[in-house]
Amino acid sequence: MIKQGHIYKPKYISFDCYGTLTRFRMSEMATRQFADRIVADEMGAFCRDFANYRRDEVIRDWQPYRELIRNSLRRTAEKWGVEYREGDADEIYEAVPTWGPHDDVPGGLSKIRDKIPLVILSNAMNDQIMHNVEKLGAPFHRVYTAESAQAYKPRLQAFEYMFEQLGCGPEEMMHVSSSFRYDLISASDLDFGCRVFVNRGTEPSNADYRDIEIPHIGCLPALVGF
Repeated sequence: MIKQGHIYKPKYISFDCYGTLTRFRMSEMATRQFADRIVADEMGAFCRDFANYRRDEVIRDWQPYRELIRNSLRRTAEKWGVEYREGDADEIYEAVPTWGPHDDVPGGLSKIRDKIPLVILSNAMNDQIMHNVEKLGAPFHRVYTAESAQAYKPRLQAFEYMFEQLGCGPEEMMHVSSSFRYDLISASDLDFGCRVFVNRGTEPSNADYRDIEIPHIGCLPALVGF
């Protein structure tokens, strides 16, 4: 286990994209779309249910991300007894490629972009992800998607696909994510060399499933000695 303050030099640094690097706007969009069906003081609970159903959908057999959004949004609307409009789900799906990075990302990545190969493993479709990656301000050695792996994180199959493509074992890698549920629990099960939690305030910290915690990507270069 790598301790806070120690330097770790991985062969690759792999990242979750949506939420960790790219600002994730799913709840923002659902809040706007359902403002005519859900009262304001219940919207937070509605969006939490939407997130929970998305997590439930990703552990099924692989399905296109558009269908995943449709299914999870429909199940949420059914639970709340409000109208489901397929156009809402399609609007969310089509907006994903337009989302840009958190403010700290380009500067943080710029300090390591030419030092250690950077990799993305994302719960995305191939025709979505590169639009987001182009906005991150750094070149990536490889970008892998759930579509290519035919599995969404947190399923281990998604990570194993990345290892196979890179020809690299998890013990040689650092994995960086703002999510324990999607990434860092699986990274722990697979024995990554270093697990870095980026605390974006969306999930509580858990010392059992991370080696290092940072508040933003600007702190990442120091972890690898740059």
